[in-house]
Amino acid sequence: MAPCDDALIEELQLAKGGMSLIDADGARDLYKAMGPAKEISGGSAANTLAGLATLGARCAFIGQVASDQLGDVFSHDIRAAGIDFDTPAREGEPPTARCLIFVTPDGERTMNTFLGASQFLPPAALSEDAIADAKILYLEGYLWDPEEPRSAMRRAIEVSRNAGRKVAFTASESFVIDRHGDDFRALIAEGLIDILFVNEGELATLTGEDDFEAGLAKLSPNVPVLVATKGPNGAVAIANGTRGEVAAEAVDAVVDTTGAGDLFAAGFLSGHVKEESLENCLTRGAICAAEVISHYGARPEADLQALVAAKLGD
Repeated sequence: MAPCDDALIEELQLAKGGMSLIDADGARDLYKAMGPAKEISGGSAANTLAGLATLGARCAFIGQVASDQLGDVFSHDIRAAGIDFDTPAREGEPPTARCLIFVTPDGERTMNTFLGASQFLPPAALSEDAIADAKILYLEGYLWDPEEPRSAMRRAIEVSRNAGRKVAFTASESFVIDRHGDDFRALIAEGLIDILFVNEGELATLTGEDDFEAGLAKLSPNVPVLVATKGPNGAVAIANGTRGEVAAEAVDAVVDTTGAGDLFAAGFLSGHVKEESLENCLTRGAICAAEVISHYGARPEADLQALVAAKLGD
């Protein structure tokens, strides 16, 4: 990731504020166009687990990296965060996935993702014992696009359900819903998602309702826990007809919005597994999101437990 001005976003014809999928050649070309950059481990679900681990949760990650330098770095960082990660690295091409992120002066992040080895995560790589042992299985929509990880996630849902566990799902991005919305709506209709995370745009795309409240009204009866974030305007959660709402936490400056949704999910889930109130879960999410947008990168740098304790008295 690297800072840039809006002119470069326009010159490269990037979708400011969004996420676009690119191939290996596109990744190389964009890297050449970047200014001085920082390499930081990321990945949507991996970021959420990093936040959860910082908050004291016991976590395991299932994901595919290649046997290369970036794969080694990712593996080191996630294990160093205290997260179990036992998925064997994949040999040969393609290399480990990477996301090239351009950050404009307003703190907005523009992501360009090469899925690399991650798109070849097979169902056979699942640790079904870990899934069955977890209170919550957390899945990211980004990897619903490639066939193998989609099959792996369907199997993971089956294992989790058979064990009587909960399934949480993040829609990830509106363009993912454009491509796979029918699948997501079917999962919801079949009662396979217990906790759904969306932002305003994703809610509109998923429901066909441009009005935020209309979207909530349409979707919330079909999901036991619906969490909808509104960026600087806070977040709402509806659980079995009960509604909670919080404002965004104040920050001195928005440096980089990468990972805001990922860390919000981490905070919310850390309260949910403790059966805290919706307001407390949302507040935890807002605190974690505020921390991560205060610096570059999508992994927490401050003591999230201390920040939550200062606000909620934990």
